[in-house]
Amino acid sequence: QVQLVEIGGGSVQAGGSLRLSCEVSGFSYSIYCMGWFRQAPGKEREGVAAITDREVTTYADSVKGRFTISQDNALNLYLQMNSLKPEDTAMYYCAARIGWCLGLNSEDYKYWGQGIQVAVSS
Repeated sequence: QVQLVEIGGGSVQAGGSLRLSCEVSGFSYSIYCMGWFRQAPGKEREGVAAITDREVTTYADSVKGRFTISQDNALNLYLQMNSLKPEDTAMYYCAARIGWCLGLNSEDYKYWGQGIQVAVSS
């Protein structure tokens, strides 16, 4: 059974940094895509960053140069968030897809974590 659990959210002032982790279990596929998504109150869920099994990364324009997605050998997923802005405030989710990476469309991802809150104050 595939499980994804986000860790590391919290509150930070604008300009600060946070590192999110996603513990992945039960997922053992050679071709896959993993990503981070977020959803702010009253807004649709949006893709933040994705990484393939070959460590090719994709970022939303809004986070390029500030966020970095990575993974370790155990397929755990990370999101380093620097220079945070109040508009980064949202619930953050990690997600996984079996097969080729198709980008940051949430409908393409089958497995999801429960989400973790990130709040950035001005």
